[in-house]
Amino acid sequence: MGVLGGAGLVGLGMRDDSGGGGLPSAGAFRDQAAAGPASPAPTGPSPEELAAQQRAERSKALDTALQKFAATVPEFSVAVLDKKTGAKYSFRGTEKYETASVVKVQVLACLLLTAQDNDRDLSSTELALAKRMIRLSDNDATTSLFARLGKAPAINKCNERLGLTQTTVNGAWGLTRTTVDDQVRLLAQLVDAKGPLDEDSRELAHTLMSTVDDEQDWGVPAAALAGEDFTVKNGWLPRSTESNRWIINSVGRITDDDTDVSIAVLSHGHASMSGGINVVEKAAKLTRQYLKY
Repeated sequence: MGVLGGAGLVGLGMRDDSGGGGLPSAGAFRDQAAAGPASPAPTGPSPEELAAQQRAERSKALDTALQKFAATVPEFSVAVLDKKTGAKYSFRGTEKYETASVVKVQVLACLLLTAQDNDRDLSSTELALAKRMIRLSDNDATTSLFARLGKAPAINKCNERLGLTQTTVNGAWGLTRTTVDDQVRLLAQLVDAKGPLDEDSRELAHTLMSTVDDEQDWGVPAAALAGEDFTVKNGWLPRSTESNRWIINSVGRITDDDTDVSIAVLSHGHASMSGGINVVEKAAKLTRQYLKY
């Protein structure tokens, strides 16, 4: 597949084009009309335009770095959505991948939406299953919730409400197909006060995704700096249709007082799980290095 360039993280500012009149020379007692129209004062780019230019330059540099990296490793895509600026970057953002266990975030979101629709909290059983599904990536818990919710048709309907337009849920939930663009959109919905999830639902999703088992906090968190918080859900699967080569995916957020970004990395075709993790983590780190969020 061809490597597509990332989006340019654009945002245009408004330029102030109001000109200022020039002062007459010292000792020249002439009125403005006699002197002719004043030349406009020179104006440079506005702060907004400068910021947009800087984002575009950083995006282009990241495109180059990721293209170089992609030429040496199995296929991957990566997207970053900056909540503070609204800017989004994606590298091969609409390429579809099988989710493996990152689909569990979609199942969680649908569970929360369904409970909201019925004006109730999660039952003790649902909460226990959700904790196992997200914190431990428990497949049996996921299968149970998937069935309770109505399987693929129900999750697809929830995805529509969440704005996921590039995701198709499979009856075998781990084989759901999605894109990094959709995954950062989902992550954003989990924290959007104006989105479909209410405050209690958003808080529970954050609590679960910020307390995953220590052995499963690889991937996106590799791009976090000391002292920053993160949420994460990873997926990994040796794919029988690809000679048991590995699907390795990671989605999550990195936050502190100055940073609030959602990151998704999807990949497949790795010879080993550890090798795939290395690729995903390097891709995430490259976004931080070049975008400087």
